[in-house]
Amino acid sequence: MVKITGTNTFIDVEIDGRVARILGELGAGEFHCLKASMQEWLVPAGQKISEEDKKMIIQRVTEKTAGSHLIITFD
Repeated sequence: MVKITGTNTFIDVEIDGRVARILGELGAGEFHCLKASMQEWLVPAGQKISEEDKKMIIQRVTEKTAGSHLIITFD
């Protein structure tokens, strides 16, 4: 399960009990994420986000938001 919450400047993505905060910018119908901002998990605190995890997060978020009213994109 993927849960996405956020504000105008970041989203929190919860996957399998872990939470990543991703900085970005809210635009008209999309939230543009900065991939480079994915450094550490919020939960568990301080644990590094691996390159494999980054790819998994991007894939799961992209799949969840495809066709929704708010598309999430990554640079």
